[in-house]
Amino acid sequence: MRVAFQGEHGAYSEAAIIEHYGEGVESIPCESFEVVFASVADGRADLGFLPIENSLAGSIHRNYDLLLQHDLVVVGEHSLRVSHCLIGLPGTRLEEIRTVTSHPQALAQCEGTLKRMGVKVEPAYDTAGSVRLVRQAGERSVAAIAARRAAQIYEMEVLAEAIEDNPANFTRFLIVGRQPVSPGSDAKTSIVFSLDNRPGALYRAMSVFALRDIDLTKIESRPLAGKPWEYLFYIDFAGSIEETPVKNALANLAEFATFLRVLGSYPRFRG
Repeated sequence: MRVAFQGEHGAYSEAAIIEHYGEGVESIPCESFEVVFASVADGRADLGFLPIENSLAGSIHRNYDLLLQHDLVVVGEHSLRVSHCLIGLPGTRLEEIRTVTSHPQALAQCEGTLKRMGVKVEPAYDTAGSVRLVRQAGERSVAAIAARRAAQIYEMEVLAEAIEDNPANFTRFLIVGRQPVSPGSDAKTSIVFSLDNRPGALYRAMSVFALRDIDLTKIESRPLAGKPWEYLFYIDFAGSIEETPVKNALANLAEFATFLRVLGSYPRFRG
């Protein structure tokens, strides 16, 4: 199985892929989220593994937008416990570090630690990629924040572990493919819809789920392109489109939604 992800080998997305599918999977690094979607769409990859939200930093809005722009379906999810390491050149001492580089979200999640260290921070496009750049530069005063696996891949040294400010640091990933899956009895469904801008419209939309005791697990709004101050609503809820209450709820919603698309029903992650 070939699974595409954004970043370089050693990235947290790759760690999530291996945790979900095992070591036998072939992970395909991509330079951007757009390339991940394109790789799945044109068959270079079987699946795409995409971060959608972090328990500390919130939603990754770009991936919500890309879900709507591409004709792919959500076929799974995974939640990864993120533990950040400070990584430097072999033989480097922690006291030598003056600059720390990483993806902006990783830097934000370690803000308290970095302030106590009194170091300068420099954003990079990827956590694992920042480790590779530190190795290439060969500068002992510069360290990167990434997963322990990145240190192993690039033969670097872990100077400090678990430097995130909050240990309850999890990233949820969505898995996208070209064909839907049978989600089984413990399922989630993701949809996106829009509504006329009138009083009570969103309340009415939420009521189609509440009246059928369907548990909403996530709601996110994104601007509707070309229509200022109108929005698309992304919702995750417990249940499958194969279940009668969900079928009835979606049929009810379709009666008054101006747009409705099911992004996918998939097995719920229980980690």
